[in-house]
Amino acid sequence: MAGQGHLEVRWVESEGDIPAQVWDACFGPPHEGRWWYRAMERGGLGDQFSFAYGMIERHEGGQVTPVGIAPTFVMALPLEIVAPPVLQRVLRVLERFTTRLTRVRTLFVGSPCADEGRLGLLSGVDAREAVRVTQVALVARAKTLGVRLIVWKDMDEGLSRVLRDEAPSHALVEVVSFPGTRTAVPPGGITGYMKSLKGSNRSNIKRKLKRSDEMGPLDVAVVQHPDSAEQREIFDLFWQTYTRATTKFERLTPEFFALLAAAEQSWFVTLRHPQDGKLAAFMLCFRLGDRVINKFVGFDYSMDPDWFLYFRLFAAAMDWASSIGASEMQSGQTGYSAKLTLGHSLVPLTNFAVHRWGVVNAILRKVAKGIDWDSLDHDLAERAKGESGKSPSTGA
Repeated sequence: MAGQGHLEVRWVESEGDIPAQVWDACFGPPHEGRWWYRAMERGGLGDQFSFAYGMIERHEGGQVTPVGIAPTFVMALPLEIVAPPVLQRVLRVLERFTTRLTRVRTLFVGSPCADEGRLGLLSGVDAREAVRVTQVALVARAKTLGVRLIVWKDMDEGLSRVLRDEAPSHALVEVVSFPGTRTAVPPGGITGYMKSLKGSNRSNIKRKLKRSDEMGPLDVAVVQHPDSAEQREIFDLFWQTYTRATTKFERLTPEFFALLAAAEQSWFVTLRHPQDGKLAAFMLCFRLGDRVINKFVGFDYSMDPDWFLYFRLFAAAMDWASSIGASEMQSGQTGYSAKLTLGHSLVPLTNFAVHRWGVVNAILRKVAKGIDWDSLDHDLAERAKGESGKSPSTGA
């Protein structure tokens, strides 16, 4: 452990209130760092989220030392996102008449669209102690804000083990979340990657890429800091894709994309028609150490489905990721069918929630037992049907 003393949490309202060296130590690569939270704060998302940060500080011998960061946000959570199918239908009907019963104002630990939630701690800090003091601080802040539901959002297996052990002391309810996706990046780009796949996946991808090539050429480029005209093209394709998504947690803005485009960590893999230069597809990737995060994609949906744009875009991104020496690509939550075909593995992520009303928390605990991967997503349910003996809730 890093010293004796005790930990306390102090709340600050902006990423700029936290020293840069603390950000670098707690949220350095391969995680989204200070630049990500700055974009969240300044990207025109204030009508959906309000942000604050729990500064975890060690008090020892009259000295106060920052040792961790707990990013948080408050939003009106659409219950349809996590509800079992039978309740989703009821919630959709209710949503037409009122949002009071279908959206719950919630205090989250994490970030609206980060791949994984994170409690950032300096090396040597006791994670259990940090979780305990943070949870106590969350309850106090929830009371101040008039929020009744607290959620640790999309925690990875490491922090989930700690939260699981601490759950009984804080009445936390464990709730299965949408899994993340990841795949290794071998040398040799898409050619090397295809060699690493099992035969059925390899044949499926080859067939799609061959058909896409038959449809016509597309120019590949990897762009950093696109200009304003390119940003408009990119956001237009993102919006086409967003409006077709069945699961929507956040609504992003052109301002948010402009801030990400200015970040040194951001790289845009683009496909364009050689005849007129029109953008056909893009993938916004973050380069974070030896990890590449496939964060956002967009497609021209006026093009024939036989272009198989997602597969062609992934091939271009894999070539780039391999060329820069990345070892892993993360591709986020949802859209599982294509990602599983492309050879991604599923990464369990877990929510830990508590409602300040005991009766409601008991109901939440009961509902949580009915939530697993196949209840959250149709593609995951189909996967579970085809893989007898494998648990849809754990991916084991």
